[in-house]
This record gives sequence, C-alpha cells and structure tokens, in this order.
Amino acid sequence: MKIRNIYEKTIPIASQIRNAVITFSEMTISVIVIETDVIKNGKSLIGYGFNSNGRYAQAGILNERIIPRLLKAKPESLLNEEKTNFDPFECWNVMMTNEKPGGHGERSVAVGAVDMAIWDLVTKIEEKPLYIYLGEKFGKGSYKNEVYVYAAGGYYYPGKNLKGLQDELKKYLDMGFTDCKMKIGGVGIDEDLKRIEAALVVTGRGEALAVDANGKYELSAAVECAEAISPYHLKWYEEPGDPLDFELNAAVADISDTPIATGENLFSLSDARNLLRYGGLFPRRDYIQIDPVLSYGLTEYLRILNMMSYFAWKPDRCIPHGGHLFGIHIAAGLSLHGNEAYPGVFEPFGKFAEGMELRDGKVNLPDVSGIGYESIPEVYNVLKKIK
Repeated sequence: MKIRNIYEKTIPIASQIRNAVITFSEMTISVIVIETDVIKNGKSLIGYGFNSNGRYAQAGILNERIIPRLLKAKPESLLNEEKTNFDPFECWNVMMTNEKPGGHGERSVAVGAVDMAIWDLVTKIEEKPLYIYLGEKFGKGSYKNEVYVYAAGGYYYPGKNLKGLQDELKKYLDMGFTDCKMKIGGVGIDEDLKRIEAALVVTGRGEALAVDANGKYELSAAVECAEAISPYHLKWYEEPGDPLDFELNAAVADISDTPIATGENLFSLSDARNLLRYGGLFPRRDYIQIDPVLSYGLTEYLRILNMMSYFAWKPDRCIPHGGHLFGIHIAAGLSLHGNEAYPGVFEPFGKFAEGMELRDGKVNLPDVSGIGYESIPEVYNVLKKIK
C-alpha cells in the first residue's frame, strides 16, 4: 500500500465581491490529487483535497516541501499499525518534518489541503462516509445525519444597493436556509446600520442574521459597532478586530450584548489555545470558527477540539469556516454546532453533493465512501482533469 503520485494545481475562484479588508478578484486555491496503488472496483483509489477560500493557493510550499516529503517517505511509515490503511497522523508528521514551530499563516494551509485528500483516501479504503468514520473513531460512535448550515453572503459588490442585499438574502431563505450572514466594516458604521436594518426586513428577526467585520476595526470602532448593533439582537458579531489581537477581542467580548464569533484566521492549536486563554470569550455564549483545512487539517483540528475541552468549551460551540463538503462531514462526525455554506459564491467548491437536501436550515450527508466530491459534478469535472 503506497502513494504513487501527488498532483497539485492552482485553480482560480475569482469574484468581484469584497469584504471589509480584501477583494476576491484574484483569489485562487490549491487542488490536491493523491493517487495510490490501492485497487477498488478495478480502479486505483484517489484522494481529493483543496484549501478553503480566503487564502491563496500554496503551490510553492506544496511542491518544494510538503509533497516531496510524502513521496520520499518509506511507504510503511505512512500506514497505521495494522498496515491496512494510511494513517493521517503519521502522514501529518512526515509533512511537518524539519518545520520549526510558529509561522502558521501559509504552511498550515498547504498541509491542510493535503490532509483533506488523505482523509478522503482513508475513508474510501474503509468504505465509509467520512462523517460516520469520524463518529465511530473519535465520537464514541455518535454522529449526526444532518447538519445546521447558514448562508454566508452579504458581500459588498459594485453597484449593489440595499434592495440587492435584500434580494440576495431572500434567495437564501427561499433555498431552505434559516440564517444568513452579511459583511460589515467596508463602509462607515452608520451606513452599515442601514444595511443591517434592510437585511432584518428580510430575515424578520435578529437571531437569523450574523454580521462579519473580517477583522477590520481598531478597538474604539469595534466597541462602537458592538454598542450600535446591540438593539438588533443579532446571531453573532464576527471578527471585530485583528484575529491575533486577543486584548481587543476580550475588550469587545466583555461589553458586547451580541455573541462573538471568531477563529477562522487562527491556524494552529497554539493560536487557538491563546484565543481561549486571552480572548475573553464565553463558552456558553460565543462561537469558535477555526477552519480545519486552513489550520493544518482535520488531524490538527482533532487536537484543537481536545484542547478546547480543558477550557470548558464543547464541540457544539464550533462552527468551522470554509463552506465545503469536508466541513459538513466534520461537523456531522464530531457533533459540532454546524457549518458555514457559500451558496453561489466561490463556485464550484462550495456546492452540496447530489442527494443532499437543504430543509429548515439543515442539510443531510451524502451516502458515499470518503468525502464525496465525485458526487458534485461541477467539482469532479475539475478534479478528474488534474494529473
């Protein structure tokens, strides 16, 4: 049992949308294909992966360090003790050989993309959907058959007025979502308040609308915004300031009547631990949005969840960033609160698989081995051409 080859390709997911900090006009991701000598149904098993949106493709790190290490490793060093399957933890150790602590911002994204493909392989060999495998192995046999998802949209867009925002959110509700998220911080607070009030006309209640500042504000503006949105009773106030400014986060969390959500731009166990130590969050009120793919993969995310338990945080306060099928499996298999979704954004990688139905804000899981990207035609058409 061995890896025959690993392929990486940079794929554009460009869009004219923007948040408070960046535009997505040049956004790319790295797509990973791992080819093995394991034969199922007369074909070599292949694992597929890619990095989450918001961080660019990592071709350099992947092709210069991460991929060569896996290909040069002794095949048996990548396997479990029984030598019956690949071991994601052993593969992770090989990928991180000769890597110093710290410096998580880009390396963690590269490792996470390959890690996704490895978990796809492992569960295809086990002939189980990823979420069932995770529940059985790490969740004491428990897993969800459907997952809460919210529609992450409400971006700034050239020519998009208040009616355009309302039409977008109405479309999400018509699709079966119950909750939506919109961007703030890209204009003045007064103008954003008008946008929020227009959105509330559609959602009907504050608890169905979250807002995301994408780390834009300095302390005074972050506090001003928290106070301004308090009367709306929103679902959460996301990333009010720089993700590593734990003092700012703690100050905002302390005065905010709105739950705080953050973590999507923290890329390691150590950063997540510092957030819980110093970020002032409340385990029964707030939400953790660590993205498994951007933060060294599901392998590291399992360690993060274990660490969180020491700080009295439960998995049901976690809603991963990313908006892809891999995240939905993780949320179902590890009994998380739910997962992000990007309907019509970052196509085609945010699409649901065939057979998945969205009802009342929840979506079911695909009944196929692995993650199931072969069951999303638009995604598989891209993946199968990468060699």
